[in-house]
Amino acid sequence: MVRGKTQMRRIENATSRQVTFSKRRNGLLKKAFELSVLCDAQVALIIFSPRGKLCEFASSSMEETIERYRNHVKEVQTDNSSSVEDAQWQHLKDETASMAKKIEILELTKKKLLGEGLGSSTMEELLQIEQQLERSVSIIRARKMHVYSEQIKELQAKGKLLASQNAMLNGKCLSQTTEMVEEPLAILPSGDYAESSDVETELFIGLPEKRVRQDRPK
Repeated sequence: MVRGKTQMRRIENATSRQVTFSKRRNGLLKKAFELSVLCDAQVALIIFSPRGKLCEFASSSMEETIERYRNHVKEVQTDNSSSVEDAQWQHLKDETASMAKKIEILELTKKKLLGEGLGSSTMEELLQIEQQLERSVSIIRARKMHVYSEQIKELQAKGKLLASQNAMLNGKCLSQTTEMVEEPLAILPSGDYAESSDVETELFIGLPEKRVRQDRPK
């Protein structure tokens, strides 16, 4: 029968916790020493007790080992950064190559739509180009009819506006003409009328130089 894994947790009893710490610390220091001797490894071990007491072991100088660790971390970070930059650069190169390929295909398709470079096209490709051109022509015609319809509506609206303005001007002209006709005639004074009606009534017969004056019969 397989036993389940025992869940590790903090020892609540302070005395038991201190005893366990001392035993495990000594065992860990012993294992670190054995590892450095048996495997010729550079080992540095730092332990702080619950009360803040420092316990340490170093197979050589502790400062040298810590400095070596820091340099190693920097190198790893630099390598990781370089790897990330290289990966990004490679991704950009791939994207650029892909875009260049798409542009080349589009340029070739454009030439074929213009009727150029069709010598190497198969029958299937020619049929596809023909269908695409027919669709394009249909779209262009539909757009042209829409533009024509909009222009006709605009001209009709302008025509209605001009007709309305013309009717308004005709109404104004007719109103002014009616007012002029309906104005009363000016009556001259009697004296002025007498003077203006004083017309010569004498009658002359004959040539101008020998004309005979003859009174007008009464």
